[in-house]
Amino acid sequence: MTSRYDLVIVGMGSGGMTAAEFASTLGLQVAVVERARPGGDCLWTGCVPSKALLASARAAHTMRHADRFGLGAVEPLIDTATVWARIRDVQRSIAESDDDPERFRDLGVEVVHGSASVTGPHEVTVDGVRRLEARVVLLCTGSRPAVPPLPGLAEAGYLSSEDVFELDRAPRSVVVIGAGPVGVEMAQAFARLGIRTTLLQRHPTILPRDEPSLAAALAEQLVAEGVELHVEVETTAVTAEGSTKTVHGTAGGQERSWSAEEIFVATGRRPNAEGLGLEALGVAVGPRGVAVDDRGRTAVRSVYAVGDLVGRHLFTHAAGYEAVRAVRDAFFPGRGAVTDLIPWCTFTDPELAHAGMTTAEAEVRYGDAVDVWRLELAHSDRARAEGATEGAIVVVTARGRVVGAHVLAPAAGEMIHELALAMRHGLSLTDVASLVHVYPTLSTGIGQLAAEAAYEKARRLRWLVRRGR
Repeated sequence: MTSRYDLVIVGMGSGGMTAAEFASTLGLQVAVVERARPGGDCLWTGCVPSKALLASARAAHTMRHADRFGLGAVEPLIDTATVWARIRDVQRSIAESDDDPERFRDLGVEVVHGSASVTGPHEVTVDGVRRLEARVVLLCTGSRPAVPPLPGLAEAGYLSSEDVFELDRAPRSVVVIGAGPVGVEMAQAFARLGIRTTLLQRHPTILPRDEPSLAAALAEQLVAEGVELHVEVETTAVTAEGSTKTVHGTAGGQERSWSAEEIFVATGRRPNAEGLGLEALGVAVGPRGVAVDDRGRTAVRSVYAVGDLVGRHLFTHAAGYEAVRAVRDAFFPGRGAVTDLIPWCTFTDPELAHAGMTTAEAEVRYGDAVDVWRLELAHSDRARAEGATEGAIVVVTARGRVVGAHVLAPAAGEMIHELALAMRHGLSLTDVASLVHVYPTLSTGIGQLAAEAAYEKARRLRWLVRRGR
């Protein structure tokens, strides 16, 4: 059986759904193939459930520290079974509305359930039986947790983002391996829900892709909230005895071990490229994903790949953006390009967001032409009013242009966008200062930094000031 389409999309996660909806508005004949549940990682194992968990944890933390707001502090009564049930309710509400396959069928998109492989430049085969022919094939199969080859880990058993939200309730204690975004978010959430939490990190700092001073400030916050943090840890093995699992390793040159009811693995992601048949078509597939050009095309020009499947970056939340750009590139005149400027946020409390270069990266590229502008949240009227002064805004400029932005603050993920837009359009901080910011908001701090840059420029030109009549 053969069916013909303009576009066949493999994967119905955030990238595939966004591309299907966009392509349907263009009047294209579209089919999307999904082997599991529509919604993908974001709905079932990543963005949605983790943010629902963090919201519950934040509520518990606020109750414990209500005295900061002139209220009586209380220890919350926490039943993690109820918390996990709420997470599933949130997922269900999205699955039954925005991510419902029927919504896409109503848009004219054919939803095909099964395992897909690319069997030709213009052909996708589902379950080895049904052939879908298309002018363009778009791969949006995402990624999954990468599991380190620790002796004894598989035998002892472990949790990852793939299965932790399938539990009925949280474990009583947990050792988290890996202090990247997923590990840090989960460690804070666990600790705030009263779960004894140990966080192990191979690097000298948590979140090594972020501005070091802000990552260090966040690490202090985690420790203050009860997370047992160990850095520069080399894990060597895992053992299990009864209901206790133990991670063995070295820290500071000493042999150490850390025990808990469960081990949560958060050591990165790996692309879901297996079984797609790409190698047979001459498409390069490496440990970090499918090779594409700056338009998202593989070596087979009718086959595009986007999101976590692509080797340029993993787990960047950019799949929807890249998928739309791929459809635009394939079906409109001219050409598009996938940008490497992708804002990022780790949704701890406070959140840590960044876009562009760190200070160190900018100094390597631009040398002495780099300036760093920093505002502590303690100087933000809104932060002081809300008792949330832990954090800072850091803007990195080179030759006057914004090249990096880093924010540790409540809602940092909301604040980062105007600075990312400034970078995208090559603006200076003085240009940002021309925007009037609502007062009092946390974003006013960005306006304050921009104003400082404008004032400094004015001071250099003060010899032009006219005095007197």
